[in-house]
Amino acid sequence: MFKKVTIIGLGLIGSSMARGIKEKELAEQLVAADRDQNVCDKVMELGVVDEATANLAEGIKDSDLIILAVPVGAIEDVGKEIGPFLKPDAIVTDTGSVKQAVVDALQPFLPESVHLVPGHPIAGTEFSGPESGFAELFHGRWAILTPLPETSIKAVEKITALWQALGSNIEIMDPKHHDLVLGITSHLPHLIAYTIVGTATELEDDVKSEVLKFSASGFRDFTRIAASDPTMWRDVFLYNRVAVLDVLQRFTEDLTALQKAIRRGDGDYLYKTFSETRDIRKQIIDLGQADYAAAPDMAGVAPAGTPPAVAPHKGSASSG
Repeated sequence: MFKKVTIIGLGLIGSSMARGIKEKELAEQLVAADRDQNVCDKVMELGVVDEATANLAEGIKDSDLIILAVPVGAIEDVGKEIGPFLKPDAIVTDTGSVKQAVVDALQPFLPESVHLVPGHPIAGTEFSGPESGFAELFHGRWAILTPLPETSIKAVEKITALWQALGSNIEIMDPKHHDLVLGITSHLPHLIAYTIVGTATELEDDVKSEVLKFSASGFRDFTRIAASDPTMWRDVFLYNRVAVLDVLQRFTEDLTALQKAIRRGDGDYLYKTFSETRDIRKQIIDLGQADYAAAPDMAGVAPAGTPPAVAPHKGSASSG
């Protein structure tokens, strides 16, 4: 599919893409570029790429496709560093959870002859680092592409074919619409999880120890989500603040309504609300978005009790 592919950032997503590209033989040459030399050494040891370098400019030389699998906050610096060295007609894509910020960060540094096709695979686990990756991560999951109106159709078709080869279903969205949708389906749940687990840490020591000891499935799931990469999620909330604050306001209003219903003893309202949300869960199952056998959870983490393919390895901040 490509002569040379360079993946910048070899964390969970980057290393999983590398494994999938290698397994499907989608590139004649596959290069890893990560500023952390330890990560470069690890991916070579794992055998998931042909070459690895800590020099980003050297790594993308003559590449047909450059995949930026780094936290959103690092996108601008990476774009600035590699921009002058991109070959004409190269395609640049990314895997960030926020899309409008990626477009704004990269456009100033990419030559006009280079094609930008922002992307977001809706897949992941709470583990990070190159050892945590596995080729099946994207099977049966959505990969959302957010090309601009002027983006080359041929470039979009190539990235579409890449994700399909890795096992993903494709959806194309406007970047701002993507950020609003993911603000509800992924970003808000993570924010709630971080808050609930944070609340537990503020309890008195004896109560906190019992909370941890007798954790029911609901709290266990929240702690699983809250174990996700802190660098990545810090950047998500900073760079998608408009959409997140919008959905957070709506959530706060709904939470206040439930609070009033509980205070008033309004069982009818509670039953109606819980019935409606139960129906939503059924729709998610019917759409095949709750089966880890197909791929990881929509919220960006694997279901409780699901181990990574290999023991987790903590990579650098650039390997998110």
